[in-house]
Amino acid sequence: QVQLVESGGGLVQAGGSLRLSCTASGRTFSHYVVGWFRQAPGKERTFVATLGWTGGLSYSSDSVKGRFTVSRDNAKNSVYLQMNSLKPEDTAVYYCAAATAFGATRVSEYDYWGQGTQVTVSS
Repeated sequence: QVQLVESGGGLVQAGGSLRLSCTASGRTFSHYVVGWFRQAPGKERTFVATLGWTGGLSYSSDSVKGRFTVSRDNAKNSVYLQMNSLKPEDTAVYYCAAATAFGATRVSEYDYWGQGTQVTVSS
């Protein structure tokens, strides 16, 4: 029902910024809860932040909330993750995903996934 494509990853020095994009085809994001996840080498995929169809936001921690922001452009059918003050521990593959359950924060609650985009932060 929906296909997701992430972009915007790359190599950045510690303290730098990146903006990730997630573009959907099929149904618009207004019909889904959209979440961002990340998976570091050798670790489990974990929740980062989510943007619901009502505009409500949820973050994994206060640290992430202070540095990362989520926004949506309905005209472009896209959701963005702005990442500032990046740290080496932020290095991971970042994924966007869509769920039908409001407030979903677990991997198992999401139905559709993008292919991921690599973010590497050097010290």
